[in-house]
Parts: sequence; C-alpha cells; structure tokens
Amino acid sequence: MIHRDSEVFQDPDDGKMSKDSHSGKNAIRAIAFHLPQFHPIPENDEWWGKGFTEWINVVRATPRLPGHYQPHLPADLGFYDLRLPEARAAQAKLAASHGIYGFCYYHYWFNGRQILERPVNEIRQSGEPDFPFCLCWANEPWSRRWDGSNAELLLEQHYSASDDLAHIRTLIPFFLDPRYIRVMDRPFLAVYRASELPDPERTADLWRREAERAGLKGLFLVRVESHNESGDPRDIGFDSSLDFEPRWSALGRFQIFRRKWWHRHKLGTGEPVFRENVVYEYEDLVKWSLAEPLPAYPRIPCVCPGWDNSPRRKSGAVIFMNSTPERYERWLREIVDREAARVGGELNSGISPESLVFINAWNEWAEGNHLEPCQKWGRAYLEATRRALRVVANQDAVSVATRVYSR
Repeated sequence: MIHRDSEVFQDPDDGKMSKDSHSGKNAIRAIAFHLPQFHPIPENDEWWGKGFTEWINVVRATPRLPGHYQPHLPADLGFYDLRLPEARAAQAKLAASHGIYGFCYYHYWFNGRQILERPVNEIRQSGEPDFPFCLCWANEPWSRRWDGSNAELLLEQHYSASDDLAHIRTLIPFFLDPRYIRVMDRPFLAVYRASELPDPERTADLWRREAERAGLKGLFLVRVESHNESGDPRDIGFDSSLDFEPRWSALGRFQIFRRKWWHRHKLGTGEPVFRENVVYEYEDLVKWSLAEPLPAYPRIPCVCPGWDNSPRRKSGAVIFMNSTPERYERWLREIVDREAARVGGELNSGISPESLVFINAWNEWAEGNHLEPCQKWGRAYLEATRRALRVVANQDAVSVATRVYSR
C-alpha cells in the first residue's frame, strides 16, 4: 500500500501551490450522513412497488416554481445500487479524496427487525472499503407520511429493556471493527429521536455496560437534535447532542426572512405552490445558523448543502431555494474555523467531540441534499467541502483515499 503523509493543494485564496504544513495532524474531521436506501428490499417492493428505491422519487421530480432546481440527477456515480461493492467503494473514494473523514450510516432497527441493513453489513463482513464509519439509529416509525400521503403505519417502534439488550449486542460487532469511528476512544452511536425512548438514561446505562463487557471503553452516545429534540443530553445519560440542519424546530424563528416566498404564502397572492408548500431562502438558513449562540451543553455542529423534499411529496414540501456551492462553503468554512479554534489547531491523538463537524448529507437525493455530484453542479459542492476543510488540513482523508485505492 502507498501512504502519503502530505498533499499539495491549490490555495483558492492566493493562487499559489503550497504544501500542507499540518501533515497528518488534522484538527477537524467531517462526517457525512449516508442514506442506504439505494437498493431494492422486499418491504419497499410491497409498500411502494416492485423494484422501488430512492431513485424512483428522484427521477420523477419536477420544478414547482421559477428557479426551482429539480430534478437532481446524479453525475459521476450514476444511478448506483448499494448492493454492489464497487458502488460503495466509489463513494468512499470520492468522499475521502474531497476531505470527508467518514460516513455515518442510518441504521434501522424495529424490535429485532432490521431494514436496509445489507450495505453496512457487507461493509463490516468484507472489510471493504477501508473507510471510517459509524451509525445513527433512525428510530422513527415508518409510515406513508414519508411520501406526503396518509399516516398509515408500516413499521412501529416498541421499546423495552430486552430489546435494548438485543439491539446493543447486535451492534457490538460493528463497534469492534477497526474502521468504526471512536470519540474519546469510545464507539460513536447517535440516536435520531432519543426523546422517544421511554427511559433513555436506563437505555444508555445498559448499552454502556454491554459495551464494557465486550472489552470496549464504553460508548460515546449522541442525541441528534432533529425535530423537537432539545436540552442538555447529559440529563438523559448521553454524552453530546448533534445539530441537524435544517433544524425543524427553529424554522419558525426565521420565517419572516423568507421574503417574497413568505409573503406570497402568507397573503395567498401567489401561485398554488406557495400555498401548498413552504419555501425558504437557503441564505437565510446559513445566516441564522451562524448567528445562533452556542448552547451551554456539548453539541457537535452540522451544515447542509441544501434541502428540498419535493421529490417525496406532492404537497407540503419544504424547499430551500438558491443554495450554491459558494454559500455552502462559507457556512462550512466558518463552522470549521470556529471548531478549530476550540480544539487549538490540531489533535495529538484520537478524536474529541470538539473536533467533529457533520454534513447532512452525502446522498439524500430525494431531499435535494447531497454532496455527491449532480448534473447541474458536478463536483462543485465536494470541491467547496475540500476547500473549507483544508483550512485546518483534513489530511487524514487524503491518506485514507490513498491507502484504500492504491493497492
């Protein structure tokens, strides 16, 4: 294997070629949420039609107002199938070569029943790709509300101590994988809706004890601040919160900044699209996020390259207009600079929570929210990510890309 300890970058600010001076001492690591929905499964065949994957929603999307970018169609990676090792390897290579440290895969567990588990299971079993990863338990019930229709429940969540035990024992083999991301030397595990747990502190305690019995140093448990999740995560036995952008609980705070979109919706003077959907300006999301004060509790920051779930919804979509790679880059760069200042420029060893930033998401194509190249922007969002992260020399990602793909 070839392993490079440094890389030559084109500095976008001064136009000169310079050699990174932080060689391997990376202050900030960017982790991208990853959706494993891009392969057929029996459940989706039954509920949505034979052969359904997220690509079905993507290709049928249409613009709903002037300047509305739809459909988002893939470029470099095409309409991939995540059952293929080649597709998973291509994703990791592309991510690593643009500064992404690892993927956080959504994990679906319903009382012992797993859904969309094949890609991550095969990654663990095969050892490929050699790219860092962690898991986020997406513990929401599945319903038909997902596509904007009725709220018919498809899969429910039922919590119990016995299920908590079975669940964590299923996850421990992943935690023991050398590629699994650890924070403060403990496996990172996020929960999307921690408030849904009947006794999250009991669950956290049970999970930690089982991890320790397996020879681990416990767990680094993270509550995702999705929907109305809020408050100090330590009060429920978790270590940190994780910002999740766009944060739904906060959208109402800056709805007056929707300018022309908001006025048309409020006054009912515009086209039906403004009455049937909620339209925001991406720039307002960036400004609001950067102006928000830090909470008094530990929270990992997050940014998103966009958001538009109209491919999934005939009405009631949330659409952020006018995202550009430049606006996204400014947001990520500012967050990275702030976190680097907190860390102190570089790490001696390991990963601290202050050294992380999350990106939502790598491949949420039906939510208009992806770093993967599309036919309109190409690799522009990936290049923006790389430029923002190189401020603090995300050299580990370059080394991973070389280590994995120079065999």
